[in-house]
Amino acid sequence: MDIELRGITKRFGPVVANSDVNLTIRSGEIFGLLGENGAGKSTLMNVLSGLYRPDEGEILIDGKPVRFEGAGDAIRAGIGMVHQHFMLVPVFTVAENVVLGVEPTGRLDHLDLKTARRQVREIGAQHGLVVDPDAIIEEVPVGIQQRVEIIKVLFRSADVLIFDEPTAVLTPQEVEDFFGIVRSLRDAGKALVFITHKLFEILEVADRISVLRGGKIVGEGDPKTATEADLAEMMVGRPVSFTVDKAPKAPGPALLEISDLKVLNDRHEVAVDNVSLNVRAGEIVGIAGVQGNGQTELVEALTGLRPTVGGAITFLGEDVTRASTRDLHARGIAHVPEDRQRDGLIEDFTIAENMVLDSYYDDRFSTGLNMHWQKVHEETARIVTEFDVRTSSVFDLAGHLSGGNQQKLVVARELSREIKLLIASQPTRGVDVGSIEYIHERIVAARDAGVGVIVVSTELDEIRGLSDRILVMFRGRVVAEFDSASATVAQLGLAMAGAAA
Repeated sequence: MDIELRGITKRFGPVVANSDVNLTIRSGEIFGLLGENGAGKSTLMNVLSGLYRPDEGEILIDGKPVRFEGAGDAIRAGIGMVHQHFMLVPVFTVAENVVLGVEPTGRLDHLDLKTARRQVREIGAQHGLVVDPDAIIEEVPVGIQQRVEIIKVLFRSADVLIFDEPTAVLTPQEVEDFFGIVRSLRDAGKALVFITHKLFEILEVADRISVLRGGKIVGEGDPKTATEADLAEMMVGRPVSFTVDKAPKAPGPALLEISDLKVLNDRHEVAVDNVSLNVRAGEIVGIAGVQGNGQTELVEALTGLRPTVGGAITFLGEDVTRASTRDLHARGIAHVPEDRQRDGLIEDFTIAENMVLDSYYDDRFSTGLNMHWQKVHEETARIVTEFDVRTSSVFDLAGHLSGGNQQKLVVARELSREIKLLIASQPTRGVDVGSIEYIHERIVAARDAGVGVIVVSTELDEIRGLSDRILVMFRGRVVAEFDSASATVAQLGLAMAGAAA
């Protein structure tokens, strides 16, 4: 099945998200769609998947115009979308999630879970998507959850699959598995749209690339000849540096000291196992590791979000092991959480309200029970401009921002006040190359101003580029330490796999 978009324009009030977009998606092909945050990629795909109606233009399937009144029409036409943030019910099984809304029934309209399980296994075997139909979603890794999302789309007989930032939460190993799945779907004759910010990925997997900027198609690239620099400049409209500009700096005294820290996960298992480390003023300590090796629980313990069961945390010479999140915030500790939507923002609040989520009680913004909203709005407007958060108004809902702009909003909130320690977990997840460059610059500027920094990331290039020292976590322990200037990807990869444990 071939899809053609002709002259697609989509407006939200005065904002033009897509302007006269023309593109073709062909069966048996992986079509790469690039663009910076807010370029209109997700809006365009939401038009194609029936979530939005275009204000102008038309969609053609195999040369015939179609009109979608909703997502159900697009699904019935064979178009399915795997969203960046998975649409799964955590307490349901794999099979229950796959058939939700289109459940197979037996006699007396009873749910036929036996048939559902069989169909899940058959689709999985056909496309290399092996999953256990009876597994509970909240108990399986994110890589398996993504497979479930793909099976959901295939279960509904999709011939066109749209992947929106599909590797944002995957480990390097899961990314390779995912690429194999995508190629097998292409070889089976499916048409695939691959939306990502990771240029090296799109060059590796796509057959053809188009670039959106400002809601318009501004260029195309051939993966066989294009370079990351070519695509980045097309996306952003200027040359982009892929290296972190960081001058050598002698660190100051220790700000944060952790000794023999032990933390449990949600299943009451040891997730952080007797970890000891320190962070000095004017130093960036990178923590590398495959997701799920205790990094999340460590960060939550350091920011007051999870209790410890052993060891001690000292900040500026004072014991803060049991300090509250507000207390740590008041002491000058900033936190960029790994999940911006769950822990960083309230999507139904405005941008201004989100900007003061952790400081609404500050004298600058309130007196007793009275909020000084004019001051909040003025300060938010200044910060949004400084950090290039793309929005038409500080009164817009945070949920209406693109994922990358949501991330910049969280970073802006945390770095726009006086801080002594920054704890940043996956600081550039789902962010375009231009914004990555800017966020890295701000983190380095904080370090140069004497702030101690912890960066937790699954992106080895980010860890190597930003860090002064690199620690590797494996199964809840710090198993290796490297100087970033001499650490190789091979050494880090081996440590991440437990070779140094």
